[in-house]
Amino acid sequence: MKLLKEFRASPKKAILPAVVALVLIFLAFLPGLTKPYTTIMLGSVIMYVILSLCWNMFSGATGYISLATAAFFGLGVYVSAFLGNNLPLPLLMLLGGVAASILAFLIGVITLRLRGVYFTIFTLGVVKLLEQLILYLEIHFNGTRGRFVVSYSYTEVFYALYVLLLALIIAIVVIRRSRFGKALTCIAEGEDAAQHIGINATLVKVLAFTISAFAMGAAGAAMATRWTYIDPGIAFNANYSFLPVLMVIFGGSQNLLGPMIGASVFAYLQELLTTKFPYIYMLAMGIIMIAAILFMPKGILGVVHALAARLRKRKEAGQDART
Repeated sequence: MKLLKEFRASPKKAILPAVVALVLIFLAFLPGLTKPYTTIMLGSVIMYVILSLCWNMFSGATGYISLATAAFFGLGVYVSAFLGNNLPLPLLMLLGGVAASILAFLIGVITLRLRGVYFTIFTLGVVKLLEQLILYLEIHFNGTRGRFVVSYSYTEVFYALYVLLLALIIAIVVIRRSRFGKALTCIAEGEDAAQHIGINATLVKVLAFTISAFAMGAAGAAMATRWTYIDPGIAFNANYSFLPVLMVIFGGSQNLLGPMIGASVFAYLQELLTTKFPYIYMLAMGIIMIAAILFMPKGILGVVHALAARLRKRKEAGQDART
């Protein structure tokens, strides 16, 4: 009844959730209607949407730029590599998420008293540290650089990521409407002011960092089962740290839809460029991002909102002229 009253009071606010719900329902039926390649590509898109939403959950809310995404994702990958032969996929994802959350908690306790570029550099350093540490252990104790991972079908991986995305969206909506979410917003607007009004800024940041890492690790555990073979360079690829940041910038960080649009468009562009224009892939992606930053500083959603505001003003001006 409460939701119905809110919808009647402000139907425009219900348009965005309705669109997102329709897209998610449509996605659920796509694997049975499309070719295998399309399902595989959509699985990759959903993975990037998850990583972007998780990054925006912490960094977009607090203003702290984290580049540790690849560390959490890669840790989830190696959970599947070590335990994949003995456990089902949902449990692998759960353990991958827990492992990533534990790592995030430890990083947060150590570093989230830092501010600005120091935190960013440290999080990127963690990615390279884990990559080199696991590479050293693999070579000296396993005698190989990488290892094979138990394989699941692309359809199973797609639906595993799809369910994870649904759970993540629900979690983000609940967090943003809670006192915890309001505390995150206060920290972004002014951490010192937030502390003065009684918010334990360090605790809130550590908890947000830990929660956001869970889905990153779970996504890594799912994707590893699709790749079959992994090594530290694949698992801890720095692109998994940088691309979600660029995707959020491209789509806009103001609300839930921005990172989803940015990740979807950017992931499709990446797939298109790597398959059809592999020799100019990095150059093309760089040009796209420079153009987006210069001409769309608030992302795709910012452009849409600006156009809607102009049309509204023209409509109001036309009504005033008639009267």
